[in-house]
Amino acid sequence: MPSCQFSLYPLGTGDLSPIIDKALEQLKDMGLQYEMGNMSTVFYGSSEEVFTALKRMYEAVSMHPVVMNFTVSNACPVAPKGKDKS
Repeated sequence: MPSCQFSLYPLGTGDLSPIIDKALEQLKDMGLQYEMGNMSTVFYGSSEEVFTALKRMYEAVSMHPVVMNFTVSNACPVAPKGKDKS
């Protein structure tokens, strides 16, 4: 299952949460599993879901000045050595 790690950086505002929350709302609306961290969020889905989610998140915040970075992988997370990926 593909995964995506993304970071969203709202520019020109001291209150980052409302803009980031707009993006995360798209993941919730799509029913995708995600894990928030201090610097990024990782979410999981089919290839179509991952790229649709990225588009929806960007469109949800594009009226604000933002930088959005993401990495998509079909090989992460990697299972620890000696354990299979199931």
